[in-house]
Amino acid sequence: MNQFKLKRYVPASFWFVVVLISIVGTLITDRLVDELGVSLVTTTVIFSVSLLVVFALWYSNEKTLAMHSINTAKRELFYWVAVLLTFALGTATGDLLAESLGLGYAQSALVFSASIAIIAIGYYYFRMNAVLAFWLAYILTRPLGASMGDLLSQSATNGGFGLGTVGTSIIFISIIVSLVIYLSLKQKKLALLPIDRQD
Repeated sequence: MNQFKLKRYVPASFWFVVVLISIVGTLITDRLVDELGVSLVTTTVIFSVSLLVVFALWYSNEKTLAMHSINTAKRELFYWVAVLLTFALGTATGDLLAESLGLGYAQSALVFSASIAIIAIGYYYFRMNAVLAFWLAYILTRPLGASMGDLLSQSATNGGFGLGTVGTSIIFISIIVSLVIYLSLKQKKLALLPIDRQD
């Protein structure tokens, strides 16, 4: 991926952009729901349809949705638009299950985790298409993250752990930073290996 004109994959740059887009996607949904009064059902439908349209346009133009094929500016644009919509959709879907449908944050997180596990089983044991499996799991990580975030941040009376937004943000940022450091070190280690050993 070009990561906005970078010549190679740089974990710190990539995840910095992902974090920024996650904030924007979440804010879009929150503004629509909290300030403009759009229902969570409506936002879930809108973002689901919008995401399907982006995938359809992406595939019709590029004939592939594979992550490893994102090597042009056009494909990268499709990718980042899709990422933005997955975060907006994830916030809407997570809140819809946990709040509007009364499932609760912990139970919602379990539903999304189980769904991802089913996809993993489908891929590893039943030869599910790799690109389809990736995107389904990718999309489901968004409402899973939203449910986990709400579970940690919301007060005990609302079914959460009461860590607040600051405490929850610190936890998530710490996890992301740790992963970025790990990926950066792994990339540096691979760069030092002979080409025939990097597979």
